[in-house]
Amino acid sequence: MSASHSPNLIALFEQMSLIRSFEVRVGQLYRDSQIPGFIHTSVGQEAIAVGVCSALNEDDYLVTTHRGHGHCLAKGADVDAAMAELFGKATGLCKGKGGSMHIADAKRGILGANAIVGASLPLATGAALASQVLKNGRIAVAFFGDGAVNQGAYHESLNLASIWSLPALFVCENNTYAEFSDSREMTRRKSVVETAPSYGIEATQVDGNDVEAVLAAASAAVAACRRGDGPVLIEALTYRWQGHYEGDPQTYKPQDEVKTWKARDPLLVLREKIVTRGQATGAELDTLSSQAEVRVDAAEEHARAAPYPALEEVYTDVYCD
Repeated sequence: MSASHSPNLIALFEQMSLIRSFEVRVGQLYRDSQIPGFIHTSVGQEAIAVGVCSALNEDDYLVTTHRGHGHCLAKGADVDAAMAELFGKATGLCKGKGGSMHIADAKRGILGANAIVGASLPLATGAALASQVLKNGRIAVAFFGDGAVNQGAYHESLNLASIWSLPALFVCENNTYAEFSDSREMTRRKSVVETAPSYGIEATQVDGNDVEAVLAAASAAVAACRRGDGPVLIEALTYRWQGHYEGDPQTYKPQDEVKTWKARDPLLVLREKIVTRGQATGAELDTLSSQAEVRVDAAEEHARAAPYPALEEVYTDVYCD
């Protein structure tokens, strides 16, 4: 990325701060039994969501995972509606019917989260095929974790996207753990990018805690997809601070590993860049972080005040054969 097209790091910091505040709050609300269902947060992985989504157009497709709040917010989902959805309220993105693991916003190309490991890949491949047939210029992004690489859907999707040269961007958030298992002990390969050449797919590995690096890689990948150069794979190395789910005791994580990765907090990495380059002071960035907290306060207040779906809503938005 040239200097004349350098990213607005302060805007990226604001987005990442909002996602961090949202997810920390959601985790607390769940622990306090205020949010129903199950919660999976991506605290520590914010740079990937913001970096990738900043390279997309508003109408590009995005398919996420059970850990998808950050992706949806980075793609432009309304904060009030996202919080209301987690509360199961009628003003939610899916009228309160999807909750955390099935959050979606079709108006913004967000085709949804789901609880099936690796399911984002074939869904994004299908969306990319639709875009190619319709010639509408949209690309499709699939976010997935390192655990999904061992699913058949991963290999089938990459192969199909490759032979049809689909405008698909596959983004692996390699956070080291597949649920409770260390991914490094589940395969003899040293990286996810090693799987791509066998399908004729260009792949790159990037520091997933450096939003500027993620944005640069995503921008290049998106440009390639729009040119018709076929699918691209990005492996973003990162770490989830929380457990697989909210409440997971995380006994499988070495404590020195956690400390090492927390020292590489993506918000701290970006903060240092901004201050070093003289684009803002630490105090100014603290103000932005505080404003993110206030915005989340307002979203929580909105969600609490919103009504639950009417009983007859159980019969709407349901497909019956």
